[in-house]
Amino acid sequence: MDKAGMLARLMRQAEEQGADLVTLRALAEEASEAGAERAMGALGLAGPGARRDMDELRELLQAWRDAKRSAWQAVVTWVVRIGLAALLVGMAVKLGLTGLVLK
Repeated sequence: MDKAGMLARLMRQAEEQGADLVTLRALAEEASEAGAERAMGALGLAGPGARRDMDELRELLQAWRDAKRSAWQAVVTWVVRIGLAALLVGMAVKLGLTGLVLK
């Protein structure tokens, strides 16, 4: 059973035993918020500068992705240029134009 199903079952059981549904929902919400804060703290993202750090990490990651994309584009461009140059040299050899260049 997944966690959401387990939580729903526990809330239904507590409601049947006399707990108010609104109180149970508030309790679940507070517990989940506390757990999220604990998890963020364990990751070192709970301080006052955490938002700025996350923004900087996102910018750094985007810059890395942009650089990677640019590098691949440059590699493809050079491969195409080399291929076209080889094609031109091959055509020149096939048409016997190498004598004009070598004279």
